[in-house]
Amino acid sequence: MRYVYYPGCSLKGSGRPYEESLLAVFKKLGIAAPELKDWNCCGATSYMSVDETKAFALAARNLAIAEGQNGGVEVHFLAPCNACYLVHSKVQAYMKSYKKMGKVVTDALASTGMQYKGTVKVRHPLDVLVNDVGLEKIQQAATRPLKGLKVACYYGCQLVRPYATFDNPHDPMTMDQVLRACGAETVEWPLKARCCGGTLTGTIEEVGLRLSQILLHEAKRRGAEVVATACPLCQFNLECYQDRMKKRFGEDVSIPVVYFTQLMGRAMGITDSALGLQRNLVSLQPAAASA
Repeated sequence: MRYVYYPGCSLKGSGRPYEESLLAVFKKLGIAAPELKDWNCCGATSYMSVDETKAFALAARNLAIAEGQNGGVEVHFLAPCNACYLVHSKVQAYMKSYKKMGKVVTDALASTGMQYKGTVKVRHPLDVLVNDVGLEKIQQAATRPLKGLKVACYYGCQLVRPYATFDNPHDPMTMDQVLRACGAETVEWPLKARCCGGTLTGTIEEVGLRLSQILLHEAKRRGAEVVATACPLCQFNLECYQDRMKKRFGEDVSIPVVYFTQLMGRAMGITDSALGLQRNLVSLQPAAASA
């Protein structure tokens, strides 16, 4: 099975710890996923609201490159960022379902000498870890299991709906399964796929902060010692605004918010620096001391 890794903008910037930990874990598990050559921004959700057609063309270009990079052989396009995963999945669905849109995008690619035949499968690392690698292999690789660490797995609102088929859109469990295989105890909480506020923290801050604060409050109320996520924007909102949340809402919701791959890496004995844990603002160390 051929994989190609699409980092997207976030994993080369504020989400760098996600990339560092993901690639370290993949190496440990023997997953070869070369980075997509000459990739461009997927357009994200903000570009979709400005010009949907151009946003589709941007994402389709990445899929065409992935297809060409592997000589037309079916390739699995790994998009770790929730927004990147959603956008590329949406492009595929729209090009297939809406022929007029598909032709516009196809013609746009052709004008630059590119072609997309549809042989690429857009996938998220959680899907690959559970369904290709398998929980047994992950458990075997977890030589330093996260015993006793209580984790709230946060999927966010874009990962499991509306296009994902690898998990339940209302009660996703793949991240829970992966971290349990690493020895952690995942807490039950109903907000795992609720929106963190997204870009509202930068536009209507009070609303964005409140949505994030609700998540952290509930995670702590249910006994979580750390929140694990798979989305760079979710991680940013939940970690970086904790002081502002305390000031505005009068409640201390301080808790480490890390990428699920950072926890996996720790369980596999990978060094904290290789996992980018030194880049986190809220240290994982106190919570993970006993794990």
